[in-house]
Amino acid sequence: QIPVGTEIEGMNILGLVLFALVLGVALKKLGPEGEDLIRFFNSFNEATMVLVTWIMWYVPIGIMFLVGSKIVEMEDIVLLVTSLGKYIFASILGHVIHGGIILPLIYFAATRQNPYQHPDALCLISPCSVSSSATLPSMIKCIEENNGVDKRIS
Repeated sequence: QIPVGTEIEGMNILGLVLFALVLGVALKKLGPEGEDLIRFFNSFNEATMVLVTWIMWYVPIGIMFLVGSKIVEMEDIVLLVTSLGKYIFASILGHVIHGGIILPLIYFAATRQNPYQHPDALCLISPCSVSSSATLPSMIKCIEENNGVDKRIS
């Protein structure tokens, strides 16, 4: 069975992005009349970033309790520790390879500059590797403060 466009479940992300772009262009075209709505959306964006930051600070506590409840239920603690150790090692190794090799290679390919002389610049290519929108506040802060990118661009 081939799905028809109206039968597909989920959000129309492309439509939302296109609408946001067109609305932004229209508001900018209005000039002074659109400034109030632009300021509203900027304030809404800042408030959303604060909420996401708060959530990111408190999520580890919730995760700690979820993991703690599973640890209490386990019967073989040695199996847990060895499995967790393997996972932590694989995670750290993946981060070292990604952050120490892959991202610098992308930076070098894009700029033809040594990425290790300016490691903060790796924040500029991190949107390529972001797996969650929860990391946006720290990425935007890194781009604006460490690399001097204009707030409108970031």
